[in-house]
Amino acid sequence: MSGLDWPGLMRVGMRGLGLRPQEFWALTPAELALMLGETSGSPPLTRACLDELVARWPDKAAAGDRKGTGDG
Repeated sequence: MSGLDWPGLMRVGMRGLGLRPQEFWALTPAELALMLGETSGSPPLTRACLDELVARWPDKAAAGDRKGTGDG
C-alpha cells in the first residue's frame, strides 16, 4: 500500500513538534516535511541557471507577432 503514513505523521507532528491538531491539519505535506528537517528535493532555481536556460532556449517571436514593437 502506498501513500502517507498519517498516524506516524500525526505522532511526529503533534507529539514531536508539539502542534495542536488544527495546526497539524492546516499544514501541507511539504510544510510538514520542511518542519521535520526534510531537505531532499530540487534546490531553488538560481539566476545563473536561469541565464543558462535562456541562452540555450531563447524566446522566439512567431511570424507576424509584433508584440513589443509599439505598433499596437
